Amino acid sequence: MKKAPKTQQKQGDYSGLSTAELLSLIAEKEARLSVQHEQIESQDQLLQVHAQEIQSHVTTIQNHANTIQSHESTIQSRESTIQDHEKTIKSCEAYIGLLEEQLNLSKIQKFCASSEKLAYQIDLFDEVELEQAIADIDALLPDELLTEAAVAAKKTRKRGFSASLTRVRVELTLTDAEKVGAVRTFFTKVKEELEYIPAKLNVLEYWQEKAVFNGVNGDDQIIAAQRPIHPLGKCFASTPLLANIMVSKYADGLPLYRQESILKRYGHAVSRSNMAHWMIRLEDVLKPLMTLMRESQNASDYLQMDETRIQVLKEDGKTAQSDKWMWVTRGGPPGQPCVLFEYDPSRAGSVPDRLLHGFSGTLQADGYAGYNLVCKKQHLNRIGCWDHARRKFVEAEKAVDKTSTKKVNTSKADVAISKIRKLYLIEKKIQHLEPAEKQRLRQELSVPVLDDLKQWLDKNVTKLVKKSLTRVAIEYTLNQWDTLTGYCDDGHLNISNVLAENAIRPFAVGRKAWLFADTTRGANASATCYSLIETAKANHLEPYAYVLHILNHIGAADTLEKIEALWPWHVPQGITQK
Repeated sequence: MKKAPKTQQKQGDYSGLSTAELLSLIAEKEARLSVQHEQIESQDQLLQVHAQEIQSHVTTIQNHANTIQSHESTIQSRESTIQDHEKTIKSCEAYIGLLEEQLNLSKIQKFCASSEKLAYQIDLFDEVELEQAIADIDALLPDELLTEAAVAAKKTRKRGFSASLTRVRVELTLTDAEKVGAVRTFFTKVKEELEYIPAKLNVLEYWQEKAVFNGVNGDDQIIAAQRPIHPLGKCFASTPLLANIMVSKYADGLPLYRQESILKRYGHAVSRSNMAHWMIRLEDVLKPLMTLMRESQNASDYLQMDETRIQVLKEDGKTAQSDKWMWVTRGGPPGQPCVLFEYDPSRAGSVPDRLLHGFSGTLQADGYAGYNLVCKKQHLNRIGCWDHARRKFVEAEKAVDKTSTKKVNTSKADVAISKIRKLYLIEKKIQHLEPAEKQRLRQELSVPVLDDLKQWLDKNVTKLVKKSLTRVAIEYTLNQWDTLTGYCDDGHLNISNVLAENAIRPFAVGRKAWLFADTTRGANASATCYSLIETAKANHLEPYAYVLHILNHIGAADTLEKIEALWPWHVPQGITQK
């Protein structure tokens, strides 16, 4: 029996093996390969399981990543929403602030004093440099001018009564019994009293004297005394009564229904409809005088203009509640100022274009764009009004809630007001100087103040909430800057439109009493009456005396010369002056 072959020492050398040994070796290797194959398949299966597990983990991770991304998107969306809400809250807070400003301003305008003076304003800033500038002005002035200015500015208390008043001597006498044995008697003035004489109504009966002459042919000839010409022709109201009705309503703000009650107490009832009818008829009579005054006014080179609302119930094409307008122009040749009112239902630029026909020079008004047309068309030099600009800052300052628990620092409106105040102090100091000297000192003193104010406005305009009162005031001032600084170029010009505003103020006060005009003719009549009264004031005439003078002579004024003689600067010296 043969022994099994020894294992080949050298792998791969099978030459010495028999077939059986080779087959056995092959079977052995196949068995090994089969085992390895099975191991490999098992490992493949295991790897597939691991791969599936890994894929599952990857899918889970991706799901987590998607979830995280979704959460991040949600967070970003919520953050964006929060930011939007914060912006909305800030916007609401700003809007609430604006509403609080408007509410506070409305309360102040309705219930508080209308003065624009701020008691603490002088303490906001160090005014040493301004006072030094004012002192420098004094140093520049001639001694005689300085003395005149000082005398004019000094306000002394007037004692006693006006010398223009009629004095009535009232003697307090002793009885004959008390004077028995006296060597002499004399009077000493012990006191003065101001007496009021109530008005009363009289009936004037005009009796006309007539003379009869024998005519050549035996016919009688009659000559009658000349009758006074009444401005309204057939009218039972005398000219003094007409003048009193006009002045009482348009100068003193006394409505016709109150005058009706007063006249009834005096002894005779005069209906308000009659009084209104008389004023309307006088408007037609006085129209030629108003036309000549308008022509005289437009012949000057400097006018001030303003407008205010009036309610007219019956106006073609407009409702009773819609706004209509009363326009006023103030100015005229040197020494001949006129204040003329004009009613117009429109506030369009065509109105000042019509009223200023033929005028050339400088027009001073507020920032209303309706004046642009006439300025451009007639090449007018337009200047602004610092009163309007300052008033907007005053309104902003007043609207600050002083009752708030929060500490309120000096507002930007306070700062602006104090800077503008410097301009007015300079104007107050130089008001009595000649125009050329005014212009020089404005260039020297006012222009640097204006430059400083301009820089401050430019710096702070964007730091405030849009539409806030202070920002609106700053934007208005910047938009009007060229017109606001125009007064510095001419010493004849004023820093503000105050003369026109003072002229229109009695109309605004009276409007609160008589409320409205019924018709267009009534509004036109009101304009004529206010024109006469305010023109009289501008020329230092007592309104009643001037109106009475006109009414007594307008009926006979049938020529241009006679009408011009009724101008306030042509009235006789007997007209009572202020």
